Amino acid sequence: MDLSASEDHDSRIELRRSSLYSTLDQVPQLEHYASTLPRQQARSRPSLGTLRRVSQEVEAGMEMPNIASDSGVSGLPVTDSGNVESEVLKEKAPVRFGWVVGVQMRCMLNIWGVILFLRLSWITSQAGILLTCLIVLMSVTVTISTALSISATATNGRIKSGGTYFMISRSLGPEVGAPIGLIFSFANALACALNTVGFAEVVRDLMQDDFGSVIIDPVNTVRIVGVITVTVLLLISLAGMEWESKAQILFFVALLVSFAGYLVGTFIPQTTAKQAQGIFGYRSDIFVSNLTPDWRGADGDFFRMFSIFFPATTGILSGVNICGDLKDPATSIPKGTLHAIFWTTISYLVIPLTVGACVIRDASGNVNDTLTANSTGTCVGMGCNLGWNFTECTLSQSCQYGLANNLKVLFSQVAKGPSAYPGPGRALGFLVSAPKIFQCLCRDNIYPYIGFFGKGYGKNDEPLRAYILCYVIAVAFILIAELNTIAALISNFFLCAYGLINFSCFHASITNSPGWRPSFHYYSKWSALYGAVISALLMFLFTWWAALVTFGIIFFLLGYLHYTKPKINWGSSVQAGTYNMALSSSVSLSGVEDHVKNFRPQCLVLTGPPNQRPALVDFVGSFTEHISLMICGDIIMEQERQTRPHDATDSMVKWMKKRKVCSFYTPFTAESLRVGARHLLQASGLGKLKPNTLVLGFKSNWRETAPESTVDYINTIYDTFDHNYSLCILRMMDGLDIYSHYEFEVNHGFESDEYAENDHKEHSEMKSDKDDSDQTRTVFQSDQGKKTIDIYWIADDGGLTLLVPYLLTRRKRWNSCKVRVFIVGDEQNMDERLKEMIALLKRFRLDFNDVIVMTDSEKRPHSKNLSRFVDNVAPFRLNDEQQDGISVEELRQSVPWKISDKQFEAFRLKSERKVRLNEIIRRNSQQAALVLVSLPVPQSDCPSVLYMAWLDALTCGLHCPALLIRGNQQNVLTFYCQ
Repeated sequence: MDLSASEDHDSRIELRRSSLYSTLDQVPQLEHYASTLPRQQARSRPSLGTLRRVSQEVEAGMEMPNIASDSGVSGLPVTDSGNVESEVLKEKAPVRFGWVVGVQMRCMLNIWGVILFLRLSWITSQAGILLTCLIVLMSVTVTISTALSISATATNGRIKSGGTYFMISRSLGPEVGAPIGLIFSFANALACALNTVGFAEVVRDLMQDDFGSVIIDPVNTVRIVGVITVTVLLLISLAGMEWESKAQILFFVALLVSFAGYLVGTFIPQTTAKQAQGIFGYRSDIFVSNLTPDWRGADGDFFRMFSIFFPATTGILSGVNICGDLKDPATSIPKGTLHAIFWTTISYLVIPLTVGACVIRDASGNVNDTLTANSTGTCVGMGCNLGWNFTECTLSQSCQYGLANNLKVLFSQVAKGPSAYPGPGRALGFLVSAPKIFQCLCRDNIYPYIGFFGKGYGKNDEPLRAYILCYVIAVAFILIAELNTIAALISNFFLCAYGLINFSCFHASITNSPGWRPSFHYYSKWSALYGAVISALLMFLFTWWAALVTFGIIFFLLGYLHYTKPKINWGSSVQAGTYNMALSSSVSLSGVEDHVKNFRPQCLVLTGPPNQRPALVDFVGSFTEHISLMICGDIIMEQERQTRPHDATDSMVKWMKKRKVCSFYTPFTAESLRVGARHLLQASGLGKLKPNTLVLGFKSNWRETAPESTVDYINTIYDTFDHNYSLCILRMMDGLDIYSHYEFEVNHGFESDEYAENDHKEHSEMKSDKDDSDQTRTVFQSDQGKKTIDIYWIADDGGLTLLVPYLLTRRKRWNSCKVRVFIVGDEQNMDERLKEMIALLKRFRLDFNDVIVMTDSEKRPHSKNLSRFVDNVAPFRLNDEQQDGISVEELRQSVPWKISDKQFEAFRLKSERKVRLNEIIRRNSQQAALVLVSLPVPQSDCPSVLYMAWLDALTCGLHCPALLIRGNQQNVLTFYCQ
């Protein structure tokens, strides 16, 4: 019977997990979306290809293989997640807290502090009841906006341990989150020391008041009590979160009893000794006199009182910082934090109202200062109406009691017994928060040498090593026993964290990312922005030098991360904002008419896999980086499609990123180079960010490969001209600009970092077991020194031939090169042509070193060079005049790409000029780093192979890279201002 029940259960699970379409296609399941589940293997959906193959095999009547096991879906055992989770809980259940104990109580303990018990009464005496309540409400607006931002961020997905650091880093990215995580954990450790010192000072004062002595001296007493206290707190923390929570409950109850004792004490009739200290109980005349401010001393102004009180409201992150120990952080954090703010705000408003109605500002504490019937002289102060004469100390400003003088007036009003001081509870909260935050930061491996502290122990994954580190820091600063300077930094650290939390919420909201879907809806992006701005403003208004130090530390850590570039992707709102700005800018740019002053060569570079043509990638990147668009186009032939790895695109992008090339990578499957290039030119890009220039590598093996391949290459060039695109063809020395994975070629244009002096054999041994990410160093990555850039401006193409070298010389590697411009002329008009060109270049505002007029370009080339050209073309000629009785059309039926004798003779003069120009270029380019030659535009009747021979003849035999370049005949240079 149990067996049948189990089978029914399994069948129900199977039915539940299979869709109506097929047994392999599954319904939506939690396992497909959760990255980790207890005791379950990671599940994945079958791919679309897998589903299609199964359907095709079923339709063909074939036996369906177990593709489910291949896809990692149905081959996995199906288990009931509820049963598994219950088993895990029974075996090892960590301690988890609800919203009351885990968040509300901790936040209230950290909000109630020294300000409440030792400063709020004094602030009331200075600012009066009305302005003190205004200060409280103004401070609460900042904490409420921050709490709303925290609630929204905490409910936008799963929150792990790490608290404030986790929220900021996952929202704004590691560059912003990691610095905040580091300084915020340090601030929590210092806050632990501060509150411990505050508690130690109270203990010291009680020892002096009750026993009239201290342990050694006042300073060392604070040190001894402080170290003992923080050691006890450490032992509580090391005992585990369960014991720590019990201690927090104990401190919380003690504070509530103390607060209740104070409220009860205000209703009890006061003794003569208490009245001598200015404590009289509730009286309307005292309340009225304390309504208005009475500024005294250097700190007597409204904003100074506001700056003193505001840190009292900065404890709202205590629940967030232990989010990894909460049962349901998404529910507990909003509920507990907002409740804590509400009840502590009530308490902060109750204190000024009650103490302002019970205590006068000045009192001597002398029980003999009563106002008798035979008293003479003028009585000054509120005590006169109550039967007391405090005139002497009031006029001399020597009163030791009253609201304005006794900081411990709240302790004096407690009904019975000693009052509790919140220092240990706050210190324990900070001692727990700092290691939790630091542990998460260490585990992210963003900063070096801190991973040691990320290890967790026990069922609650306690950061014991981080506890010890925090303890050492706290003890070190406790031994200083004077933390006023550090206290200013701590306040700024907390305010900085508040500001970034608010900004992260605002930024995530304003970017309209579909991933921003917080389940807490009671927030506003504008309230978050208000909280961020106010937090930054208060940092400077409170302590400007501490604000500068805080921002200096953050920017230093930010710069370090910007330099190291951690390989982390958390899907931050910064990425969403970048996408929005790019999209908005692209759309806006589409509506702007092109202008010649803003022309940029936007290049589509046919590299194939970019790591196979590093020279081509580096060269184009040299003049497009941070200036214009560069797209590496990879045309994948149909026969190569099946052999390409699935992650080829990602590996190519990573290769370019590692090489620091600012380029996009676009693969495209086509039947030929010509088809692929045409589609990439027309379809790649976005809006105005579209290619206007095609860049090719020179086809150096055109004589060895199939003629159809050469024709396809030349037709790609023809299509570029026909569609009015600019064209660049880069030829390296000997044409070896291709790095093959299968046949390593040493390009003389390459310079390897370690192997530049080695021969070809050593290079070959380095070959192919290297990963695609290996970087081959090319000549374009080296400093070009004081070589020359020779520009052979043979044809006016609109100025692209001049613009590219200008962009190159703006780079550090090229800026020492001399630019020489060669133009065609004759001896009769040489001087006139020279003056015209110099004037034109000056109007273009282009730096050049020399202009040379070639007067011998019309001469006949050397017979040896011309013979070499004829020999190169010979295999591609029909030789139809030597074959009697056969027409040219008949000969071309089998070899349509061959050149007839008539065509060869018709273009002989042009061929001779190409050879002659090559002679001139070789003669002048001995010290050149780069040669640029105007690319000839072929006539429609020019044979493809002959044009290829021209390109070869123009640039062969050079000792430097050569760029054949042609603009699209539209002006890209202007000398007008408008």
